Amino acid sequence: MTTQPSAPGAQGRGASGAAGWLLALALLALFAAAAMLALSLPLRLPLGAFYWDAAVYLDAFQRIHIGQMPAVDFFAPVGPAGYYLGAWLHSAFPQAQPMLLVNWAILPLVLPLALAVLLQRDMKGLALALVVPFLVFAALPINLAIFYPAPGLDGFGTYNRHAALLLYWLIAALLFLPSSRTKTALVAAFMLALVLTKVTGAVAGAILVGYAWLAGRLRFADAVFAALACLLALALIDLATGLIRAYLADILTLLRLNSETLLPRLLTVASAKFGVVLPAAALLALLVWTGGREPGSLLQRARGLVAGPAGWLAVTLFALALFETQNTGSLEFIALWPVLLLVLRQERSRSGGSRLAVLVLTLAVALPSLLLGIERGARALAGARGDVVALPAPELGPLGRVSLKRGLAERAGFMLALYPAQGGAYRALAEAGFEPSALFHAEIDSQATWLLEVRQGLLALRDWETREGRRLNGVFALDFVDPFNALLDRRAPRLVPIGITPGRNLPPPTPEVLAALAQTDAILAPKCPVTPGRAAIARHYAAALAGRPVVALAPCWDLYPKPR
Repeated sequence: MTTQPSAPGAQGRGASGAAGWLLALALLALFAAAAMLALSLPLRLPLGAFYWDAAVYLDAFQRIHIGQMPAVDFFAPVGPAGYYLGAWLHSAFPQAQPMLLVNWAILPLVLPLALAVLLQRDMKGLALALVVPFLVFAALPINLAIFYPAPGLDGFGTYNRHAALLLYWLIAALLFLPSSRTKTALVAAFMLALVLTKVTGAVAGAILVGYAWLAGRLRFADAVFAALACLLALALIDLATGLIRAYLADILTLLRLNSETLLPRLLTVASAKFGVVLPAAALLALLVWTGGREPGSLLQRARGLVAGPAGWLAVTLFALALFETQNTGSLEFIALWPVLLLVLRQERSRSGGSRLAVLVLTLAVALPSLLLGIERGARALAGARGDVVALPAPELGPLGRVSLKRGLAERAGFMLALYPAQGGAYRALAEAGFEPSALFHAEIDSQATWLLEVRQGLLALRDWETREGRRLNGVFALDFVDPFNALLDRRAPRLVPIGITPGRNLPPPTPEVLAALAQTDAILAPKCPVTPGRAAIARHYAAALAGRPVVALAPCWDLYPKPR
């Protein structure tokens, strides 16, 4: 019996693939070590748009710390995984800067799953091409949507980034792993993680898993087993905690409160990410055209399109667009990267004049997101140097460890004094339904003013407790975010939402909600400035203020203490 000689260069390619695989694993290990080091250090990060979204997570961590459960004890806009993982990291790294902490909260879940994918034999030649983009997008709290032109790290979009990273590795597993028990287990684990992170991510994942069966990359029995395993895990969690049924109830409430139709949202996604959607559509058209010219019957060509890169690109693009309809900017369409690798692998073995066009269009899909992520991260870190100052808010602990341009910091302090002096003008704007400016909450100086406002309220609360000889059992702030219980280590009231957004996650107050607020010692009303959102929240909970005296706690805060 004779052996077939190896193809020229095969041994070299195998060695190269093994080297790339080892380098990919080393990069993942270095990233994990660097993340733990960064979380251990008292880092000061450049302030960015919607920083207060990071403080929403601090509120959730405090609630979990005192025994509350997401969905069961407080209304949360997304699944519990990010909150529990973040709370665990927060207990391990209490001095971590919140933006890094919440951005990396998904790492204890996604890194082991990614490693499980990479350790499969078929991944050696692809590992580095998957790991490098993943690390670029996971490294910093950076979104690919720009809400404010000045450089800074993003406080918002965290749970969207979490789901996007999970989808990235789910698609890689579906595309490149052969059918096996390991693949089935990984699909079940990814779907469970997506359900518990953000349900719209799970919807996108379900579409992709269903298509994997249709395209012959997942056996029907394996798909059914993965679905049953995921459902069984959810059932066990619910039997033990009641969390899943409460989570489903919150999802139904969100659907009722957010009734905008799908088509306008899809059009918004297409226009906002035109730089990715257009070349992806052109690449899809080219793949369909070249696939349609392949030899064979019409049925054979159709099957080839469904099972090949063209079908996967079409379905992944649709699933991710559907997912992005529920986002306000995150890591849009990064999960196309594994599909683009599939495209390049096919074109490498194909002869014909379309190879160059496919390569150009593939780069046109991939490079804008990659370059934008690198550019935004580099600008934010470079912007931390020069005429930059630390925000004077040491009392806020890690939440206050931010920096910004000197001029913006000076403006923030000036506005903190101006708002109460000109309160009537800003109240008139709020009553007319207008924010103080068109991009008010995205403006870096506005976020700095909010931090100074929180500092003012925190110091005033401590002084009031000293004067009154009274320790408040908990606080409820009539604002989008309530950081006071986390800063004071007090008990937040049950059943009220975190990250309160009127019209989005603010259901009518039930008697149980009002009873919980009645037991809370302090309700705070912020005034610097009054905004439409703050005014709407105050009206929403007006019944909870009945019978409470009002105390002018500070220029920017009114206190409604519980009568003794």
